[in-house]
Amino acid sequence: MKKTILIIDDSAPIRFLLEAMLSKEYNVVSAADGFVALTWLAKGNAVDCIITDLQMPNIDGWELLEYLSGSGLYQNIPVVVLSSQPDMEMHNTEHRYNNVYAFVQKPFDPMRLTEIVGQAINRPLMAIA
Repeated sequence: MKKTILIIDDSAPIRFLLEAMLSKEYNVVSAADGFVALTWLAKGNAVDCIITDLQMPNIDGWELLEYLSGSGLYQNIPVVVLSSQPDMEMHNTEHRYNNVYAFVQKPFDPMRLTEIVGQAINRPLMAIA
């Protein structure tokens, strides 16, 4: 059975590209912002990895990360942040949110991103405290 990835980005071309890249190996669901994504998750849908942008309307990536990392239901879902934010700012983010697996800066190498997603999905699960 294929693992499921949730892509959250307000850019339709980025969502389309990621879906095309990852849909051969994974079930891919996409959302235009954090609100749509959280609504989808709240309906009982499960994912194995989340790829999110930071700058989005409604609930942005920062708010999404805060919610996911503080949630008992979602805190162990690995998150790959895909953003145009500078590396230095993102370095602090990786240490602030326990579920951020990696930061990938736009523009990104599709092969490297695919590798990172695979590693995130296959990582050992952390115990819930």
